[in-house]
Amino acid sequence: MITIDDFMKLNLVVATIKQVEEHPNAERLYLLTVDLGEEERTLVAGIKEYYRPEELIGKQLVMVENLEPATIRGVESRGMILAAKDGDNLAIVTMDRYIAPGSSVS
Repeated sequence: MITIDDFMKLNLVVATIKQVEEHPNAERLYLLTVDLGEEERTLVAGIKEYYRPEELIGKQLVMVENLEPATIRGVESRGMILAAKDGDNLAIVTMDRYIAPGSSVS
């Protein structure tokens, strides 16, 4: 269990996927360039077996913005997308209507 204060430390924001590239050092990872309104970031995401690049471009998703950067297979990832997994099925958490990139999720 975590406290509400712990949960409030997470900065969940809306991001729009601008570009999808294959990770140069990993078969199952994508490099996502996302728009946060005032900046763009690169995220490393293990969603390649579930989505084709053309399905992702333009999607708005929910990401953890204030996660400490991590180097994954040689590439720095500056955030984490939210997704749900049920057995062999995975779905990223997306917006059902347009929300400005960088908007807070609460």
